[in-house]
Amino acid sequence: MTIDLREFFQVTDPSRTLFVSQASDKKYYIDFSGVRGGNIIDKVKQKITYFKPDEPTCTLFTGHIGCGKSTELLRLQVELEALDFHVVYFESSEDLEMTDVDIADVLLAIARRVSQNLKKIKLEEPSKFNELVQGALRILNSEVTGGKFKTPVGDIGLSTDKDKFSLAIGIGEITAKTKTDPTLREKINQYLGPQKTRLLEAINRELLEPAIAQLKQQGKKGLVVIVDNLDRIDNRIKPWGRPQQEYLFVDQGEFLTKLNCHLVFTMPLALKFSNDYGTLTQRFPEDPKVLPMVPVQWPDGSVHQQGMALIQQMVLARAFPEQQPQERLSKISEIFDSAASLERLCQSSGGHVRDLLRLLNTWIQEEMTLPLSRNTLEQVIRDRRHEMSLPISDEEWELLRYVKRKKKVSDDQGYQKLIRSRFVFEYRDGGESWFDINPILAEAAELSS
Repeated sequence: MTIDLREFFQVTDPSRTLFVSQASDKKYYIDFSGVRGGNIIDKVKQKITYFKPDEPTCTLFTGHIGCGKSTELLRLQVELEALDFHVVYFESSEDLEMTDVDIADVLLAIARRVSQNLKKIKLEEPSKFNELVQGALRILNSEVTGGKFKTPVGDIGLSTDKDKFSLAIGIGEITAKTKTDPTLREKINQYLGPQKTRLLEAINRELLEPAIAQLKQQGKKGLVVIVDNLDRIDNRIKPWGRPQQEYLFVDQGEFLTKLNCHLVFTMPLALKFSNDYGTLTQRFPEDPKVLPMVPVQWPDGSVHQQGMALIQQMVLARAFPEQQPQERLSKISEIFDSAASLERLCQSSGGHVRDLLRLLNTWIQEEMTLPLSRNTLEQVIRDRRHEMSLPISDEEWELLRYVKRKKKVSDDQGYQKLIRSRFVFEYRDGGESWFDINPILAEAAELSS
């Protein structure tokens, strides 16, 4: 059977998240837990389902952007739902302005998503919450007619009565208007900020707790909220001088843990290398769970056979999803000019899933025919190295040379940027942890000087 080049290009789109709940995507999924230091998602699931099913839990989940966190969280959703938990998963970037996030924004986004998701559940009118939300809407000069807010048709949410205020609609009005207007956002946060304890209490007492009680009456074991993409918040400095990531997860972290349901938040990996990391771990009930890279080589430079084999299967599964792993290996020559070219692709990615797909996707575009040739891959790698190298300062090259030699990093501010920019990757396997530079940069002249 001939491979459809256009289809192969589409399924290697680096921006595409695998929804393992769908059979069409599940066939592309590769389980990397054996080389990532254990099955992290299983540990999160066990805490929720076995150790603390009836108590609120809060888990921070981190790793490089693009390393596969969303795919793993969607797998967690599927597995929790199979065990009769009600799961609300959402991408916070759809609700929040990622360059300017306050704790009230996060609490409102969670409340809105839960109320939307549970629109079939009839609850008592959330009077305290309504009061807060309507106060915010008055600030936005919303149009009020007979106690009912005019909103776009179709944005339905949890409502106690067809003539009464719908919570999801009210919050939706606020988030829609403030996301695009920083002045309005500032006004709303000035209003809600001092009342965040009251806001938290209203969400718990009037939304989460009664909703969970009704879910349990329906045979569900609890409510889990998964807040994805919160690791993508910008780290610009707040007006009072505090970096946004530290402000939200360290200064305001306690509020993230106080919602009375099971919560999973993605967290920026750079915070692990912040001077405030010790304080952060005290704010949350346990250390953040880290999803490391898929190791393709050991610290001494030798090939990590198991990691390399799995990451190659990830590539081959995109071309031959219906084949067994061993059968795929016999078909390498249908896609690549040699097995060595596939290995070079995987090695150059450093085991970063999205970077690998980006290289492969570009390679397909450049070549426009199969099998893909090594010469074109080398050109793609050189172009990518040039793009990555442009913003790197002399001081950062020095830090990268240190990582290349020592395979470790410190909590220096410089390393936070290297981690955030994906110039340095973290690996774990068999109880061993190490860092290394992104292999795309490995052949840069600056690293050999």
